[in-house]
Amino acid sequence: MLAGSGFVAPAPADDRPVVRIGVLAYRGTEEAASRWAATVAELGRALPDRRFELVPGSAAFLTGAVASNRLDFVITNPGHYLELEIDYSAKAIATEQDMDGTSASEAVAAAVIVPARAEDLWQLTDLKGKRVAAVAPDAFGFRAVEREASERGLDLRADANMLFVGYPVDGVVAALRSGQADAGVVRSCVLEALIAEGRARADEFRVVGRRPSGTQRCHVSTRLYPGWPFVQVVQTSPGLGRDVARVLLAMQPREGDVVWTAPEDYQPVQDLYRTLKIGPYAPFSRLGMLDFAWANRYWAMLAATAALWWIIHVMRVAHLLRKRTAELQRAHELARLKGEQMEHTVRLSLMGEMASSLAHEINQPLAAIVSYARGCERRLASGTDLEGVRAGVERIAVQAERAGAIVKRMREFVRKNPSRQVPVDPAAVLADALALFEPTAAGRAVTIETDIPAALPTIRADRLQIEEVVLNLLQNALDAVSKQPDGRILVWSRVRDHVLDVGVTDNGAGVAPGAVPLLFEAFFTTKSEGLGLGLSLSRTIVEAHGGHLAVDIDTPGRTTFRFQLPLIEEHAGV
Repeated sequence: MLAGSGFVAPAPADDRPVVRIGVLAYRGTEEAASRWAATVAELGRALPDRRFELVPGSAAFLTGAVASNRLDFVITNPGHYLELEIDYSAKAIATEQDMDGTSASEAVAAAVIVPARAEDLWQLTDLKGKRVAAVAPDAFGFRAVEREASERGLDLRADANMLFVGYPVDGVVAALRSGQADAGVVRSCVLEALIAEGRARADEFRVVGRRPSGTQRCHVSTRLYPGWPFVQVVQTSPGLGRDVARVLLAMQPREGDVVWTAPEDYQPVQDLYRTLKIGPYAPFSRLGMLDFAWANRYWAMLAATAALWWIIHVMRVAHLLRKRTAELQRAHELARLKGEQMEHTVRLSLMGEMASSLAHEINQPLAAIVSYARGCERRLASGTDLEGVRAGVERIAVQAERAGAIVKRMREFVRKNPSRQVPVDPAAVLADALALFEPTAAGRAVTIETDIPAALPTIRADRLQIEEVVLNLLQNALDAVSKQPDGRILVWSRVRDHVLDVGVTDNGAGVAPGAVPLLFEAFFTTKSEGLGLGLSLSRTIVEAHGGHLAVDIDTPGRTTFRFQLPLIEEHAGV
């Protein structure tokens, strides 16, 4: 903040509404008060019901005052106005113009002055490596020079040694005189004003990088910009703004005073800020991002197209993935249903092959029942031997239970139930399978031997599915030994390393080595009337139980199909 800048206390006896006009005091408060005194006086004369006060200060001070609603109007440089317009919706209602005829659109510039004796400084590019003094990095004059230097390949902040002395601008002249700086940046006409005031000699300083000044009477180093605007802040009432604008445009100042014209187009100032990418056009500001997007619009369009394509691609892939997943789920369900159907078909096929033997097995208890019933009839007719009748009835019941057990096993085996793995006793499962198959083996005069411990560890399995595997292996073994003169089948079981090992060994003709890789393929069979599904489904069932089914033909004269199932402790640890 400037020394002495701040709000001027109103006169105690004056109760008129106060209109506060902030003014950028680039040469100090006294110079600012003198420069704008005629304007304030004319406003007070034309609008006597209000009292107008000047509030001089730096750009930062004025911005803070606008933000806190402590100012009604602002007189400032074009760059500061641009920031107020974008950040605080301020608007220019008039633009300054000197009485000597300087155009309002070409009223402001900056000059780079150096001591007249500096023989090595003539162009802006000569400032490289030099000490350059300026008021502040956000001063409009410095930014105007910075743009000119940048267009000539010189970055003042990086390539020169900058010295920012603060307001007022007279400090820049002092830095040159003291030898602290080799060059200084000042507002246009400041040097001429110092000479006119007798505060500088005409041969003491000169302007470097001089450019045509148009209607400007002073030497400048930059292009020209519109004059200072009279700015109405957004909080000021529209009526007061219209009254002030009317007074400004109707002013009849004396020679040397400022005259106000209609507000100029400040597009050149926007171009300056946009070129330097500062203020509202800084890289990460809203306007800066818009400028960046516009400058790179073709790349942005390409990126947007790529992003849109990627989004569409991802959505398409996601849709196809969901569709494929649904198809796989349906296919899996269909395969499961077909597998269950094939398993049921194989089970019925097995039962069909064993039907005659099972019928013979059931016929025995039925014949015994008939025989015992006839005997009981005769005893009842004679009225004697009631004890014999009771014994006959008991035997009838035993034979009926025997026949019922056979029928029950058959019905359970062929029933189509959903697979359900529960803890079961493998010894009981093997016993039921053997009881169901023994009549078939006996019908073909084949001996079935067993080597199964009385107690086996519990496994988690579907009882009927394991029975089906055992019966499939028994049926295959029976077909292999049925033509042998002394056909034998051994069913055995062992427990090894927490695994239940079950095998069916026969002394049949054996399996050709070339057929071993195909034995467990669906629809492969060596039987003339076989379906080729038994071993394939058996392997599927065993693997679904976490086990493994294999064939061993290494021992001459013996073929062993064996499967392994994990004990229930292994399942619990999974």
